[in-house]
Amino acid sequence: MGLFRGLVVALLCFNVLVGFVFGIGVNWGTQDTHAIPPASVVKMIKDNGIQKVKLFDADYNILNALSKSGLQVMVGIPNEMLSGLANSVAAAENWVSKNVSSHVSNGVDIRYAAVGNEPLLSAFNGSFLTTLFPALKNIQSALIKAGLSNQVKVTIPLNADVYDSGTSTKPSDGDFRADTKDLMLNIVQFLSDNGAAFTANIYPFISLYNNPGFPADYAFFDGYSSPIDDNGKIYQNVFDANHDTLVWALAKNGFGNLSIIVGEIGWPTDGDQNANLQLAQRFNQGFMTRIKNNVGTPMRPGPVDAYLFSLVDEDAKSIQPGNFERHWGLFYFDGTPKYQLSLGTANAIVGASGVKYLAKKWCVLSPSANLDDPEVPLSVSYACANADCTSLGYGTSCGNLDIRGNISYAFNSYYQIHDQLDTACRFPNLSTVTNSDPSTGDCKFRIMIEPSEYSSSSVNVRAGALGKPLCLILVALLYAFL
Repeated sequence: MGLFRGLVVALLCFNVLVGFVFGIGVNWGTQDTHAIPPASVVKMIKDNGIQKVKLFDADYNILNALSKSGLQVMVGIPNEMLSGLANSVAAAENWVSKNVSSHVSNGVDIRYAAVGNEPLLSAFNGSFLTTLFPALKNIQSALIKAGLSNQVKVTIPLNADVYDSGTSTKPSDGDFRADTKDLMLNIVQFLSDNGAAFTANIYPFISLYNNPGFPADYAFFDGYSSPIDDNGKIYQNVFDANHDTLVWALAKNGFGNLSIIVGEIGWPTDGDQNANLQLAQRFNQGFMTRIKNNVGTPMRPGPVDAYLFSLVDEDAKSIQPGNFERHWGLFYFDGTPKYQLSLGTANAIVGASGVKYLAKKWCVLSPSANLDDPEVPLSVSYACANADCTSLGYGTSCGNLDIRGNISYAFNSYYQIHDQLDTACRFPNLSTVTNSDPSTGDCKFRIMIEPSEYSSSSVNVRAGALGKPLCLILVALLYAFL
C-alpha cells in the first residue's frame, strides 16, 4: 500500500464564494461538561485575531453571542438530522428560518451552512448515503426561498477518505473513492452549480497514530528528507500531498476550479505518545506560518481557507477513535493557552478572561487505603466511566504516575466533573479530599471551572460516554502495577 493511501485510510478514526475572506478560522466544539460562557469564548477568538468560526450545530446561545462580532460563521447540521431534512422540504425551510434567517437578521455573519459532519466516513458503513444529497438540495432550496443563497453557501465537511491515490504516493493519481464516486460527483456538481466550496478535513496526526512506520517528519512543515516528486511538483509534507490529491480528484472530473476549504486541521496534546504540547506547537505553528505567508500547496499556491481544530478541549467527546479525541484544543477546557502560538494578527496566544473556578481542593487516594482492596478496580472503573481519564496511560502527560497516582487522578477527575460534591469523593474506604495540589511535572490535576447555565445539565449522561474500553485498560494497568 502506498504511503499516501496509508494516510487516507488512517483518517477513518475518526470556492467561488461571496464575500470570501482568507485568514484562519477555528472549530468551536461543545462536547464538554463545563462550558465557558459563549460571550467569553467570542472575546477570546477575537483577541487572538481569528476571523472565522465553524460550529457543529446551530446553538442559539452561541449564535446570539456571535451577533455583531465581526466573525464569519459556518453553522452545522448534525448527521442525525439528515434524514428528516432529506425527506421534508418544510423541515429544511424551518431549519433555515430558525437557525439561519433569524440570526442573520440579528447581526450574525453566517457564510456557510454545513450539511452533516463527515457523513461519508467509511466507519459509518453507508448510513447517510441516501439522505445526504437530498438534505443538501433541500437546504439550498430553503436558502434560496429565504433570499439568503447569495450570502450563505451550502457545503459538506467531508473526511479525506472520500478520495485517495490508490497504491501510489503521488497526488496526481488521486480520484474519489470508488464506492462513493457517483454520489461525490453529484455533490461536487451541485456545489459547483451553486458557487459553493468543497470542504475537507485533513489530519496528518492520524497517519502517525495509525501507522507506526509513517515518517514522522512528513507530518510536519519543517522539512522532509525524502520528498515526493510528482512530475516536478515537490511534496515535503503530507498536508500538501493530501490537499493536492483532492485537487487532482476534482480536476479529473471536470471541477478543477472548485474552491476548497480545509474544514479541520490540527494536532492533539495528550492521550497518545505522539500527542503532546511540543508536537502540537510544532505542527500548528508550522501551519500558521504557511497561512500567514500565503504559501498554499504545489497545485494551489496562494491563500488557504482553513479552520484549526479545535478551540478548546472537550472532555465529553467520544474516545472511540482514540484517547486523544479529548485534547485537540489550542486551549484547555478553561480557556488557558496550552503553548506559545501566533494566531491571526496576534503575536501571542491569548486565553479566556473572567473564568471562575471551583475551590482549590482535590479528591485523591487516601494514604491509608489498601491497594489490595477489591473496591479499588471497581472504583477506578466507575470514576473513569463517568469522568475523563484520557491523560493516563503510556506516552501521556500523566503516564509516569505510580499506581497510587493513577488512582488519585481518576478520583479527582470524577470529583471535579461532578462539581466537587461531597458525595463525589466517597469511594468506599479509599478516597479523601486534600487542599494540597497533587500535580507533578506535566501531569496536572485540574480544578474544574464553575458550572454555568451553558454547561451540561446532566454530567452523568455527557461524561458517561467517556469510553468503558479506557476504563478496562486502566484496570488492567492497576493490576500490572500490583
